[in-house]
Amino acid sequence: MLDDRKIKVLHAIINSYIVSAEPIGSRTISKQYDLGVSSATIRNEMSDLEDLGYLNKPHTSAGRIPSDKAYRLYVNQILKAEKLKMDMKKKEEIKQILTKESNEIDQLIQNATKILSAITSYTALAISPQMEKSKLKHIHLIPIDETEILMVLVSDSGIVKNTIFRIEQKIPEEQLNTISNFLNNKLKGLTIEEIEEIMDNGIFKEIYEFKEIIDDIIPIINKSLDDIDHVDVYADGVNKIFNFPEYKDLDRAKSFISFIEDKELLVNLLLNDSLEKGIKITIGDENIYDPIKDCSLITTNYKLGDMTIGKIGVIGPTRMNYPMVINALRLFSINLTEILDMLVGKP
Repeated sequence: MLDDRKIKVLHAIINSYIVSAEPIGSRTISKQYDLGVSSATIRNEMSDLEDLGYLNKPHTSAGRIPSDKAYRLYVNQILKAEKLKMDMKKKEEIKQILTKESNEIDQLIQNATKILSAITSYTALAISPQMEKSKLKHIHLIPIDETEILMVLVSDSGIVKNTIFRIEQKIPEEQLNTISNFLNNKLKGLTIEEIEEIMDNGIFKEIYEFKEIIDDIIPIINKSLDDIDHVDVYADGVNKIFNFPEYKDLDRAKSFISFIEDKELLVNLLLNDSLEKGIKITIGDENIYDPIKDCSLITTNYKLGDMTIGKIGVIGPTRMNYPMVINALRLFSINLTEILDMLVGKP
């Protein structure tokens, strides 16, 4: 356990390094921070912190840089000590932007990722809502012309899936309405899993006179349900990594970008701990993938009603402005939840 003076010195070094990206010496700390001790005392404390594994000393410099262990202590104390200080003006500004530009859920999450990256100046990530527990709210078949039909499928979580498909024979609109009503009576209020089970049991034998059109519709419904259940991932501000001195090395930067562009890896990364509640911070070597072992990933969840359905976060160098990112993510989590409830009509 570190005493108060060592913690103050360590925090001063971390805060200075976040700004400068240069190894920090005792004189810098003495000049920038009023710790009430001499530069020599600070130097001794830094030596002790190095021995304890909280500081590293680059070979070409007399200064020190924080280790992953130091950042872990730092962020744990931030999360423990800081109460939610809501900047209501900033919250409402973000909410207005998100609401204005987002009419559908996927669009909302994509826009949120873009805005979060712009606000923090880091790469922002998000996963689309996980809707395997969502229920079918409505299905409607609409004739476009003699052989084309638009199927509109709406879930209770606000996901809308529009699909146009062709049929071989002309179906009068009243017959399409009959089929729509039948589908709604049989499938409304059921989860995707329940609907797939019913499909397998052949419920459509009850309207055998429409067998041909039903045979065309079944695979379209299945495909639309699979699309709703699909988890997509969004990334914005990937090239912002070039703004950080740590990534002036092109090979290092390319490795990071290649990782972010791998959608499968990103989904696995964001779902590694399922939809864990609250702010989650993974630092340096705590990351399971080599290309981001010198990065920190900060994520939080967003909800629909009381159900946690997705994640949004920021990834960047371990020399990250943690307080700023944490506060930004708290605002986005609250705003996304409020907007989702509004879009879907939850109380």
